[in-house]
Amino acid sequence: MTKIYPGESLNISYLSPYLKAIGSNYSNGVNFAISGSTTLPREALFVLHGQVQEFFFFKARSLELINQGQEAPIDAEAFQNALYIIDIGQNDINALLSNLPYDQVVANLPPILAEIKYAVQLLYGNGSRNFWIHGTGALGCLPQKLSIPRKNDSDLDQNGCLNTYNRAAVAFNTALGSLCDQLNVELKNATVVYTDLFAIKYDLVANHTKYGFDSPLMTCCGYGGPPYNYDLSRSCQSSNSTVCADGSKFISWDGVHLTEAANAVVAAAILSSAYSRPKIKFDQFCKAR
Repeated sequence: MTKIYPGESLNISYLSPYLKAIGSNYSNGVNFAISGSTTLPREALFVLHGQVQEFFFFKARSLELINQGQEAPIDAEAFQNALYIIDIGQNDINALLSNLPYDQVVANLPPILAEIKYAVQLLYGNGSRNFWIHGTGALGCLPQKLSIPRKNDSDLDQNGCLNTYNRAAVAFNTALGSLCDQLNVELKNATVVYTDLFAIKYDLVANHTKYGFDSPLMTCCGYGGPPYNYDLSRSCQSSNSTVCADGSKFISWDGVHLTEAANAVVAAAILSSAYSRPKIKFDQFCKAR
């Protein structure tokens, strides 16, 4: 969910568990993301606030080593010039929609957004100045969601995606984009870029043939065959699962995550800045200083 990129490439490393030691060279970036993590509640393990605290530990440890005359992967200047990426929202929306109707989901967005704002403010107060914040993708197009039993197909749109999930994703992203605009005004000498991942990922489905994809709502690795090849009781890791012959023809790898081919399209769209506000090229943050 939270990443920092102090170097010139995206060849990042994951931190060792609990950050007990710095045994890798993180000069090209550090990834603090945890699978399935959410924004709230703050006291839960591995949520956004916890990841920010882990970053503070990593920074303090790095600077401590420098002060002791030892080598450290990142110095104070690099921490300030680093790009801090927050990709957020999917797990929060999923959790809310699992228990609440759409209207109540939207009503529960403000506390999530307030926590994201608090995290950015904490990072800014600690010296961070460059932020790249991604909203959530087209949740209603995920095979995992589409395979949930439903009474009828009245909630499906023209591309076969679930309207309710996608409406919630758009509502979250709209609010997140407004928050980023606000932070750009409030945080002096900081740059906060917002990127609309919903538009990028929905385009993969709506215009899948343009990108060379077949069966845009099916998983490559899953169980059950068409239309989604996803079974809630049999994941991609199960012994009964099957894997497609050509993953480059699929958008979804396992019902939740994208294939390498789809991720390449998404990454190119992000780097183009066409879906970002303000439209700052990604490599502006990656120039050697």
